[in-house]
Amino acid sequence: MTADLKSAVIVCDHAYINGGQAKVAIDTALTLRERGLEVTVFSGVGPVDQRLTEAGIECICLDQPDLLGDPNRARSALRGLWNTTAASELRKLLARFDPETTVVHLHGWAKSLSPSIGPVVTSSGIPLVYTLHEFFLACPNGGFYDHHQQSICTRTPLGLSCLAANCDPRNRAHKAWRVARQAILWTAGKMPRHLKDVIYLTDTQANAVRKYLPADTRLHHLPNPIARTTESRTPAEDNNVFLFIGRLSAEKGGELAARAAREAGVRIVFAGEGECRDQIKAANPDAEMLGWLNSDQLNDWINKARCLVFPSLWYEGMPMSVIEAMQRGLPVLVADRSAAAEFVREDIDGLHVQMGNLAAWIAGMKLMKEPERVARYSQSSFKTASSFIDPETYGSRLMAIYREAAAAQRSERLVGSGAFA
Repeated sequence: MTADLKSAVIVCDHAYINGGQAKVAIDTALTLRERGLEVTVFSGVGPVDQRLTEAGIECICLDQPDLLGDPNRARSALRGLWNTTAASELRKLLARFDPETTVVHLHGWAKSLSPSIGPVVTSSGIPLVYTLHEFFLACPNGGFYDHHQQSICTRTPLGLSCLAANCDPRNRAHKAWRVARQAILWTAGKMPRHLKDVIYLTDTQANAVRKYLPADTRLHHLPNPIARTTESRTPAEDNNVFLFIGRLSAEKGGELAARAAREAGVRIVFAGEGECRDQIKAANPDAEMLGWLNSDQLNDWINKARCLVFPSLWYEGMPMSVIEAMQRGLPVLVADRSAAAEFVREDIDGLHVQMGNLAAWIAGMKLMKEPERVARYSQSSFKTASSFIDPETYGSRLMAIYREAAAAQRSERLVGSGAFA
């Protein structure tokens, strides 16, 4: 396969962009197609991103609702545990490909495809690479986060303390369902125990999951690709908006940021939507709530921003809002234990603020009132962003990982078959 990689099958829950995971999966498909590979995207939920078909990429979409979007809750629960259709159709698809010239790249399964695809992709004979966008391989709720204590969870997944904990954002019944799914994943789903090559995005992510992966798993560090969006820096020091971008859910820390902004006497604007909208507004009646914005609207607000506020209360994967803000030269106030802190150098590109500590966030926001400090951070942030991995480099490094994985997995098969006896 070192010289003859011809085909790639990208497996993901959604065939359209509804978040970072789907965006990277689709961008990966497009990048591989540009490099001359025959690419097939297999997904559970449509509609299919038009760019895929325009690029000549075969798209096999089951057109099922995702688990949250299915009005039939009983059907959704059962399909989330084991999606028989997904397994059957994916098995048919992979049977068409030559294992010597093909790679399978799995980007996600928890929102639609279910653990049922695990035995399909791990036993097809085709080299498999898994990108770790979140933590579902190890943690039942996918985040190592206790939604009731609003803090990072350090319990052992499926240990006694995990089973007893009411950590789910919904209720104990939903936690029980997640536990059942995790048990299925680890047994009949054959993941992560049969995964050989795993891509991780940040060290924070790898450190949280590593001990739950097989000892012989090969870990590959490859951050998500970042296309340069502008050649000019936003003069953040001239602006007064403290900007929050993202989902308004508890683990994102929006309420904390709203309280801190009120105490610090700064203007805070929320670009996003979610179930915590009312709590955020109650915490700071002066907070401006924009809802979800299109790209042009969001760019306009970034141009008005003094800094990006990223107060997340959990590890995160690789938060793209931080990367995109830094590309424009925004300083970042970032929670010190989140993966985003790996991209923001302390007191150089912004400030690392103690996760969940209101007093620390108030102090950090007050420091960002200083024009000279903000100008220094802004200039540095803009320069730092130029070193982030671009799509071309991402494509080259991804191909190298595919070849390494294929060579290693082929060698392991030969040894297992007794060919070297």
